[in-house]
Amino acid sequence: MGIIELLGLAGSVSLLSGWRLYATILITGLAMRSGWVPLPEQLQVLDVLANPWVLGVAGGGAVMEFLADKVMWLDSIWDAIHSLIRPVGGALLALAIVDPGDPTWQVVAFLLGGGAAFAAHAGKASARAAVNASPEPVSNVVVSTAEDVATVGLLALAIANPVAAAVIAAVLLVISIVLIVVVGRAVRRFFRRTRERPGAV
Repeated sequence: MGIIELLGLAGSVSLLSGWRLYATILITGLAMRSGWVPLPEQLQVLDVLANPWVLGVAGGGAVMEFLADKVMWLDSIWDAIHSLIRPVGGALLALAIVDPGDPTWQVVAFLLGGGAAFAAHAGKASARAAVNASPEPVSNVVVSTAEDVATVGLLALAIANPVAAAVIAAVLLVISIVLIVVVGRAVRRFFRRTRERPGAV
C-alpha cells in the first residue's frame, strides 16, 4: 500500500471520526478482532483497537452517541461536547495508520487527520443545528440514521479498498465544507433579517 493510499485511508477514517468517532473505533476494532478485514502489515499498530477494554469503551460511547443523536437539540449538545474529542480522535487514528518509520508523513497525517475530523464534525454539527430548527422531530431521526448507515458503509469500503478510501476522503471533505458554507450563509441571512425587522434593536 503506497503513501497516497495510506493517506486516503487515514483521511477517510478521520473524516468518519468527525461524524461517529466511537462507531468508527468500534467497527475497526471488531473487524480486526474477528478477522473480517485483514489489514496490511503497516496497519497492525491498530491492533490496540481490538483490545476488549477499548472495544467496551467504544461500544458504550457508540450506544450513547446513537441515542443522543436521535433527540432534537440533545444532538447539538453532544456535538458541542465532542468539538475537541472528535478532531483529536481523528488525528490519532490517522497517525496510527501511517508508517511510524517516517516522521514527516506522520506529522502530515496527524495535521490532516485532525483537520479532516474537525471539518467533518463542523459540517455535521452545522447541518444538525439547521435540522433542529424544523418544528418536527422526524427529520432529525432520518438524518441521524442516514449518518449511521453512511458511516458503517463508507468505513467498510475505505478499509477494504485503499483507492476508494482516497476518493471517499475527498468527497466527504467537499460535502463537509459545503455544509459549513451553506449553513453559515443561512445563519447570516437569518440574523440580517432579524436586524431589519421593524422594532429590532
